[in-house]
Amino acid sequence: MDLARQGVMVAMMVSMPILAVALFFGLVVSVFQAVTQVQELTLTFVPKIIGAAVVLVTMGSWMLGTLVTYATVCFEQAARIG
Repeated sequence: MDLARQGVMVAMMVSMPILAVALFFGLVVSVFQAVTQVQELTLTFVPKIIGAAVVLVTMGSWMLGTLVTYATVCFEQAARIG
């Protein structure tokens, strides 16, 4: 159970920066579209993709390190049990 709880926490920690940036850009673009009445479909996706790419470039090493650490813990736990 502890390993599953850690897995959920790691998944949340790794995905939260990307989701937060996408939420922020989505909100900003939605307000911009409501104010200017511009209903361009690509206007909603391009800033989110660029923001997610920037987050991956800046925080990718931390995300990968966190996932590798969790995978190591999982393999060590499996080796102890089996």
